[in-house]
Amino acid sequence: MKVKVPAEEDFKSAAHDERVTARLGLWLGICFGLCFVTGLLSHAIQHPPTWFYWPSRPVNLYRVTQGTHVISGVAAIPLLLAKLWSVYPKLFARPLAKSLVNLVERGSILLLSAAAFFELITGILNVAQNYAFPFFFPPVHYAVAWIAVGSILIHVAVKLPIVRRALKASTKGDERPGVLSRRGFLRSTGVVTGVAVVATAGATVPFLRRVSPLSWRTADLPVNRSALAAGMTRLDPGWRLKVITPGGTRQFSLDELNKLPQTTAELPIACVEGWSASATWTGVSIPDLLHAVGAAPGAEVRVESMERNSIYRVSVLPSPHTSDAKTLLALRLNGEVLNADHGYPCRIIAPSRPGVLQTKWVGTLEVLS
Repeated sequence: MKVKVPAEEDFKSAAHDERVTARLGLWLGICFGLCFVTGLLSHAIQHPPTWFYWPSRPVNLYRVTQGTHVISGVAAIPLLLAKLWSVYPKLFARPLAKSLVNLVERGSILLLSAAAFFELITGILNVAQNYAFPFFFPPVHYAVAWIAVGSILIHVAVKLPIVRRALKASTKGDERPGVLSRRGFLRSTGVVTGVAVVATAGATVPFLRRVSPLSWRTADLPVNRSALAAGMTRLDPGWRLKVITPGGTRQFSLDELNKLPQTTAELPIACVEGWSASATWTGVSIPDLLHAVGAAPGAEVRVESMERNSIYRVSVLPSPHTSDAKTLLALRLNGEVLNADHGYPCRIIAPSRPGVLQTKWVGTLEVLS
């Protein structure tokens, strides 16, 4: 018995209409665009090129950009699934390639689908801190993002005339009782996307936390890396903070740090996984500390943790942050001495910085310029 292979024209569902596909593609493009741009910002903050500038104010700026990055990624998941459902009959189009342009188009779709799924799946696993993949997440995620965006641009360039025509056309006209219409499919996709966003956005949007059952951080101020994991459960009784300047080196005991002028600021911890939480921090402002050692605020400062087994044990505070009075060498959290998990005896807390750069268990500060 010969089995008939379906042809593209055999799919009559309203969900497969080009007007639906074009609108889903537009929504998905907006989400991917937001996700890509905010991801580039996060990458540049952590690995700044010489021309890059990131301000210290407003203090919640990174919280907003990285929250947008993760939320737009979550929103892209149902949109991508709906878009693929809308276009999957194209898999049955024959011949496989009608021209060189058509071959490039179909290849870009395959590459786009693979890259998009890779980005979204590994992104969600990273948010959950479930590293089920055998590679270091940040550089691979960054590289594949460029592949995804490149394939999107190729796809849009090839399909632009069809997209323009479809977006201008109305989605009315196929409403029938008991049959999902074009508008019904789009509305359903929008509702599912909205539910996905609300169910997860509480990790970064405080007023949504009570209605976000899938929020991946619920503690008042979570920690990604505990003192036990970092091997920092015991402090050397002879600990001193070493501050290195071009003019020499000075050391401070914890008592001496507490006797310096103290600054209190409400600042968020905003992590690359998208969660964020605010707290009240007290300690020595970096400008005051630089003045105390004869250095000028605004100089770059290399921060080194006493932790030895982390790739993030060293960070650099750039000029905008070392001149900002809210950039602190924090000694207390919410009025209490820092506990080991939050970086005792002292840690960096700076406005508008990723959590991975808010170095804990600080041992050395070096003035670079």
